[in-house]
Amino acid sequence: MPEEYRSRRSCLAVPGSSQRFLDKARGLAADEVFLDLEDAVAPAAKEAARRNVIAALNDGEWGGKLVAVRVNDATTRWAYRDVAEVVAAAGRGLDTIILPKVTDPGHVVWLDLMLGQIEQDTGDEPGRIGIEAQIEDARGLAKVDEIAAMSPRLRALVFGPADFMASVGMRSLRVGAQPAGYLGSDAYHYPLLRILVAARSHGLAAIDGPYLAIGDLDGLAKAAASTAALGYDGKWVLHPTQIEIVNSAFAPSQEDYERAELIIDAYRYYTSVEHRGAVMLGDEMIDEASRKMALVAAANGRAAGLRRSQRFEPPMPEGSVPDGSVPDGPVPDGSAEHAPPGEGPSQPAG
Repeated sequence: MPEEYRSRRSCLAVPGSSQRFLDKARGLAADEVFLDLEDAVAPAAKEAARRNVIAALNDGEWGGKLVAVRVNDATTRWAYRDVAEVVAAAGRGLDTIILPKVTDPGHVVWLDLMLGQIEQDTGDEPGRIGIEAQIEDARGLAKVDEIAAMSPRLRALVFGPADFMASVGMRSLRVGAQPAGYLGSDAYHYPLLRILVAARSHGLAAIDGPYLAIGDLDGLAKAAASTAALGYDGKWVLHPTQIEIVNSAFAPSQEDYERAELIIDAYRYYTSVEHRGAVMLGDEMIDEASRKMALVAAANGRAAGLRRSQRFEPPMPEGSVPDGSVPDGPVPDGSAEHAPPGEGPSQPAG
């Protein structure tokens, strides 16, 4: 699965200042874990948290999760040490840097350049470490299209609701709750949709921010289901009890997962064997855009533990007589969950 299509259904925040939380996070079922050096860490604890994060990255054993570090924002006195020290000492254990409070495309350029310099110095693969840009206020939202286009390292845009509420003067002290007296349907629909469109127009994931009412699991389920329906890829979680609910909300149905895997297989076959770019799969036209959407659904389905019960069968050559055998010619491997050769679309795989 290409890096940009890895699953990010649940993104767990882990304070870098807490060794206990860092140790516990390894065994949790979040798709992504980000070790936080920013808001979750008091100013006096920044340096100690940085050392903890470096040790945690070098220890490894993250079980295939995406591993990120949220550094302090680019305008602070801690930012350059966060990036320089963490990436130089432990960059090989890191998938992405989360850059908070991005209000200008120049912030992303700064981080891109720093990462490139460190990669040259350490001999790491150029461009391997990605960037997730957190959009948290009115200035960042106003420039989100420019921000999304600013670096090939960008993997995702993340909505930060708390700072956004403050920046626009929203009259609510409950993060994510509708402001009292607001007569519209959803006060957050505009920023969520604008971030989503900017992300999709540049091939990026879109991640919703956290639900701060930890004990309100019903409210979390509704919020996650809403952003999943809108098209978001995942949501931040702040507590282990939130992970399963968020993973479930962003996982595809079995039917959608099966269809996604078939689209990937069929598109691979038709483009590599028959050299066609747009074809029919059943009653649906599929093309490169279909494949990209299918990659996201397939990644989320695999992360959710869904298994295939059918596989794509290439069409029989003209003039051949069906005899139950697989036609000559290459058959794509598809995913790791491919059914064994010889099973048709209606036959169970195991």
